[in-house]
Amino acid sequence: MIDDDLHPDSVAVHAGRDDLDGLGVHALPLDLSSTSPLPDLLAGGESYEVMAGGGRPTAAGGNVYARLWNPTVARFEQALARLERAEAAVAFASGMAAFAATLLATSHDSGRRHVLAVRPLYGGTDHLLASGLLGTEVTYCDATEVAARVRPDTALVVVETPANPTLELVDLRALVAAAGDVPVLVDNTFATPVLQNPLDHGAALVLHSATKYLGGHGDVVGGVVACDEARAEGLRRVRAVTGGVLHPLGAYLLHRGLATLPVRVRAQQAGAQQVAAWLGEHPAVRRVFYPGLDASGLVGRQMRGPGAMVAVDLHGGHAQAARLTSAVRLFTHAVSLGGVDSLVQHPAGLTHRPVAEHARPAEGVVRLSIGLEDPLDLIADLDRALAGASRTGPPARRETALA
Repeated sequence: MIDDDLHPDSVAVHAGRDDLDGLGVHALPLDLSSTSPLPDLLAGGESYEVMAGGGRPTAAGGNVYARLWNPTVARFEQALARLERAEAAVAFASGMAAFAATLLATSHDSGRRHVLAVRPLYGGTDHLLASGLLGTEVTYCDATEVAARVRPDTALVVVETPANPTLELVDLRALVAAAGDVPVLVDNTFATPVLQNPLDHGAALVLHSATKYLGGHGDVVGGVVACDEARAEGLRRVRAVTGGVLHPLGAYLLHRGLATLPVRVRAQQAGAQQVAAWLGEHPAVRRVFYPGLDASGLVGRQMRGPGAMVAVDLHGGHAQAARLTSAVRLFTHAVSLGGVDSLVQHPAGLTHRPVAEHARPAEGVVRLSIGLEDPLDLIADLDRALAGASRTGPPARRETALA
């Protein structure tokens, strides 16, 4: 067991590896077994029953079946829980599978069906809530309206900070206080455990699209929720019944990615700060969204840094955004974020297309995920692309706004 007083950078390298010495290996092992031999009928059946109810496998009964338990997945969960300072974590096949399981488990265990959602949110999250597919009713609101919108049947408050795609920050302590006894789920995908630990500020559950920064290389899809053990049991029960388990290979890649997460995030953040500052002076840019420009004091008090996501609102609107995303060469025009290579995308036309029209980002908003390239190369790429995108005419004004 690694020491509790280690720096988070050391935790990122060593967490979830406690059993490796006993196995006689140094690198993370990968267990691809779909099923496990049963010691005997009684012990195997008892272990199956425990895991189907959300518990952990019994020592005598074993893992039984990969839909219920896999040691490679469990190691990743243990590591992420340590980074988020949580009792437990539960991994899923995608971030959306993780969010869906959270809705199902929370509404089932509480007997409540109402969800309070603080916009803006990731488009997939917003869409699932609006669809009502899982039997929940949603009320969208601003963070300042939460106390007034909580109802006796409210099961969950959902928030994302920094928010996707325009990077607004929400004071989590104030939000938790406003929510009262209603648990708060925080999507921590943009910040990662390196920059923010929502449980420290009173949140009950922390969600990650692990596809993004946790994996960090654009080659794995997964989701994970960190929380207390009681809530983790409910999540594992939903996962066992619905089959939304993370594949072991995905868990292996995500666990390996955690070791370099702190150095990647800090390096990407340093590049984003340079890119954001340069964009703030560009005549084609109406507005820059970046937590480093936020004047609330949450960066430094709630977050340990502004992160590596930047968004801009272009004077030329949709036409200029389309030209920019087509003209870049070093940035890849693609959805997703958090990888070692830089990505650019138009949220209103892609990730937030299913969101209600009045709640979508403006047509001129373009989101940038800053990777590990040299920031000056990224700036040069944007400069050239914006020069071509600016042919719609000179802007009337330019402002740099707080995210």
